Amino acid sequence: MRTPLLDVPAEAAHRVVLLRDVPAGELLVHEIYISVQGESTFAGLPCVFVRASVCDSRCRWCDTPHAFNQGTRVTRADVLAKALSYNCPLVEITGGEPLLQSEMFTLMTELCDAGKTVLLETSGAHSVADVDPRVHVIMDLKCPDSGESHRNRWANLDVLKPTDQIKFVIASRADWDWVANAIRTHKLDERFTCLVSCVFTSVKPVELVGWLLESGLHRVRMQLQMHKYIWEPSTRGV
Repeated sequence: MRTPLLDVPAEAAHRVVLLRDVPAGELLVHEIYISVQGESTFAGLPCVFVRASVCDSRCRWCDTPHAFNQGTRVTRADVLAKALSYNCPLVEITGGEPLLQSEMFTLMTELCDAGKTVLLETSGAHSVADVDPRVHVIMDLKCPDSGESHRNRWANLDVLKPTDQIKFVIASRADWDWVANAIRTHKLDERFTCLVSCVFTSVKPVELVGWLLESGLHRVRMQLQMHKYIWEPSTRGV
């Protein structure tokens, strides 16, 4: 049986205390809403988002810190019913860090069983081995400027499927050089869809385009966070 808190290092334990009293059958959820998918190869499609509360990482550029310590306890059955109520074929499980809550694994399977295309956005710090194979994993490998690159679980690369995607969020030229080296070293662009995007206030899109073209990594896809161009970057529930 999975434990309620998964793979949390001692130095990050204080970041997940809100989850310790969540009983079996319940989830701590920040919000559930419908919008358009802003990232990945699914960008532009209507999508239901189930945003889990709490994260054990603290990326310097995080755009959802409000999910760290705000949330409502909801039964997994009610979360499933709410997600299905939108009658949308695409559902993303995001956070926070959704893989901190063992009930999320069951929820993803239930959504797949209901015929939904399910996306999981996860930091890459936690094992994806037990994620339902029907789920499209979008794993965010952390670059050095995030302050969390030491948490990358490289063993996940041996578990991911060709249908999964790896995302890099880039805050500097040094980050880009690290990304290009990681892609080449692990042949990531030959094994998965690789996505690169820039920290909204640190790197200009035109700079990232130049670095990408200069690198010769012709199978790597640049993406923009579409929702931040449609709405103000601080807008929630989009």
